[in-house]
Amino acid sequence: MKTAFFTILLAIVCFSFSSKPDQLFNTSLTVTVRDELGNTVEGAVIQLFETEENYTQEKNAVAEGTTDAKGVFRFKKIKAAAYFVSVKKGDKDNSGGGEKIGKLEEGKFNKVTIVIQ
Repeated sequence: MKTAFFTILLAIVCFSFSSKPDQLFNTSLTVTVRDELGNTVEGAVIQLFETEENYTQEKNAVAEGTTDAKGVFRFKKIKAAAYFVSVKKGDKDNSGGGEKIGKLEEGKFNKVTIVIQ
């Protein structure tokens, strides 16, 4: 009986001093795409790049998605970093804007709106 008590006590003490608490939420980014008139854009392809070089050469995208009927796509479980964002649909894109978003907040639901023309 004493051995079981001490084993449980030792386990509780060990787990109470764990170095990093579990993150409650994963880092995510919700991108809303609008056209020059402010309308949401369905079917726009969004790519995230970590470096400007990859962005300008359009290679090594770290994530990619397509907007839904409301012009929205949500990247789930991504690294909390700054990203260059490329958005294209047909002959419209955001290349003139050269969108770079600031570093995402870790464990938060980050949001950005991108305009294509």
